[in-house]
Amino acid sequence: MKEALRYRLLAAQLEMARQADRAVVVVITGQAATGKTPLINALNHRLENRLTEVHALAPSSEERARPYWWRYWRRLPARGRVGVFVHGWYGDALFGRADQRLGAGAFRDRLAQIRAFEAELAAEGVALVKLWLDIDRDEQARHLKALRRDPERAWQVKDSDWQRHLQHRTLAGLGEQLRQATEAGHAPWQRLPGGPRQQPATALSERLVEAMAGPLPRVDGGCGPAAPRAEALPRLAQLSGPAGPGLAKPAYRRALAEAQARLAGNARAIHRRGIAVVLVLEGHDAAGKGGSIHRLTSALDARDYRVHRIAAPSDEERAHPWAWRFWRRLPADGRFAIFDRSWYGRVLVERVEGLATPAQWRRAYGEIRRFEGQLLAHGAVVGKLFLAIDKDEQLRRFRARAETPHKRHKLTEEDWRNRARWDDYRRAIDEMFVHTHDVDGGWALIDANDKRRARLAVLDHVNALLERRLAAPE
Repeated sequence: MKEALRYRLLAAQLEMARQADRAVVVVITGQAATGKTPLINALNHRLENRLTEVHALAPSSEERARPYWWRYWRRLPARGRVGVFVHGWYGDALFGRADQRLGAGAFRDRLAQIRAFEAELAAEGVALVKLWLDIDRDEQARHLKALRRDPERAWQVKDSDWQRHLQHRTLAGLGEQLRQATEAGHAPWQRLPGGPRQQPATALSERLVEAMAGPLPRVDGGCGPAAPRAEALPRLAQLSGPAGPGLAKPAYRRALAEAQARLAGNARAIHRRGIAVVLVLEGHDAAGKGGSIHRLTSALDARDYRVHRIAAPSDEERAHPWAWRFWRRLPADGRFAIFDRSWYGRVLVERVEGLATPAQWRRAYGEIRRFEGQLLAHGAVVGKLFLAIDKDEQLRRFRARAETPHKRHKLTEEDWRNRARWDDYRRAIDEMFVHTHDVDGGWALIDANDKRRARLAVLDHVNALLERRLAAPE
């Protein structure tokens, strides 16, 4: 590589780190014996290693216990950094199809997922560099044999390399299909010759400089087509209004004990079956999300659940695409993740308070549907509950909190500010239902004007979700 290009590459990387306005994701894939390892070593020698991470491992048992895309989301570089993936999601699709672990339809579905994943990254300020390395079949055979004869390099040749050599024609055809399906202005392919006599590092370095220092490509926004909805679409107007006579405490305690015992049994069966459970509780301020979560967790084994209270993102979270902080909190199979507020903040508080642009929150509807669809495809139970109260009941609870010393900390200036925008939140909530409610991942609208009835309704809904999943064939 020319010295001038080396300096440009390093300077571009250091300036990107200083500005922290983007991350760069590099995916290198293609035929076997094309020199991917020497190429990456050459780049590492020229880049600042403290700002670069290389990922080339097979999925671990921890990763296999979560939805497919979890392993890639959790490894995404922060803004100002470079992440290099050897084969990455493309290798999974390419070799899975070549080895017939993926059928033709599943292969097409995976390519569609890849296209959506990369569009989401690009929209969040991730520059994508995708390199396909080619080699002639005869040249590949000569190179593999030469490596095998060399005592110092024979270890580089694995049985899988010879298998990929036998699949050369198949991989070439699949590679063409793969590149055509995932080519995009924000994620273009660069196809280069590989092998011992080629020098792809120069071309890749030039592309990296452009990705680090050039303008970020635009990605079309929009929420996409509305999700297929069940007939009973939730609407806040469906609530019955102010609470009537409250449920008597003795009756409530009996019903609560029965519902929690039922949940405890269901949770043990879920654990034995290795089914992940993701529960989302959204709702008006003071609607009783915390109390409902407490009644849920009281019936669960503390080793099997985590409660995630979602507030403003941390500096680390702001340095990644917005969905990163939710992907990394997903539970392993057999465990529960309970979200006290969630990714729906993107289309609620971030929308209403102007913390997300209209393009961002509109795009989020489709991103959320894909995210939840991937959880369901993994076999997880996804429960979404919205606890709603009317405006008068909220005011009564706010005043009660203000007058109760041990509850005063629950009432904040933000609560009053949100209340002042009640109608804006009402519109955002109803639109959220329209775009994210469907048969498989639908919303349960809980009338929370009576706290005791609401807690029982939450437990009954979660129990029904678990029992429906347990009744399904394995």
